[in-house]
Amino acid sequence: MSVNSIAEKTEQVTEYISHHVMDGGAWSLGTLHLDFASANLPAAFRLSGLMSLMGASFLCWMYCKVYNHRARVPRGWTNLMETFVVFVRDEISIPYLGKEDGRNYAWLFLTQFTLILTLNLMGLFPIFATPTSSLSVTGALAFTTFLAMIIWPVQRYGVVGFMKNFIPHGVPVPVLFILIPIEVMSLLIKTMVLAIRLFANMLAGHIVLFAMIGMTVIYGAAALPAIGLGLFVFFLEILVAFLQTYIFVMLSAIFVGQMLHPEH
Repeated sequence: MSVNSIAEKTEQVTEYISHHVMDGGAWSLGTLHLDFASANLPAAFRLSGLMSLMGASFLCWMYCKVYNHRARVPRGWTNLMETFVVFVRDEISIPYLGKEDGRNYAWLFLTQFTLILTLNLMGLFPIFATPTSSLSVTGALAFTTFLAMIIWPVQRYGVVGFMKNFIPHGVPVPVLFILIPIEVMSLLIKTMVLAIRLFANMLAGHIVLFAMIGMTVIYGAAALPAIGLGLFVFFLEILVAFLQTYIFVMLSAIFVGQMLHPEH
């Protein structure tokens, strides 16, 4: 294969990845075809918004219809969903917020965990896309943590007490003019870290996966080894989906716990 031919094939693979991962403006299901890129809609109401709505609707159906609230001994899907509830409450919420607050506020972290996990895994099915590979979606998810870091401490300590959290004890007054703005900015930085971390990891994984698929499509039989590597990346993506969900929710619990218990 000549150098020009290799360069042409490489460009085709790049265009394939760009079309399926970076653009992601169209979605097809059978005879249904939706082109969000040409609809001139805000980013949040394009493909990522549709996929997020589908994921949220799926969870509502699972917890309202599939989950057996009356079962004394959970079985099947109910047992699996109970496992998520117990894990988030006992391994994430309570350790970082304390026993009382951990139980009271576990609903937020459980909602984040199940929703993010669902959205992460959706992209591994051929007819869906991954909403969490869009910064608008991860930004909205991180914004829920930002609200919790503000609203819950204000409810407990009041506005004045909340503002005192940004004033460390024993610091000279002149230094406060520098330190307080930094502490306030840290709230925004923490939110941005949550959004960008999840977005970057999910997008990067899908770029690698589509690179393997694109090599097979473009190069044909010459790229058959890429199929095995693609399967490895596929299963690795499943692990990454769970891991990034756990990291996002754990960091959220840490950030909220720091605001609710500044003395620690």
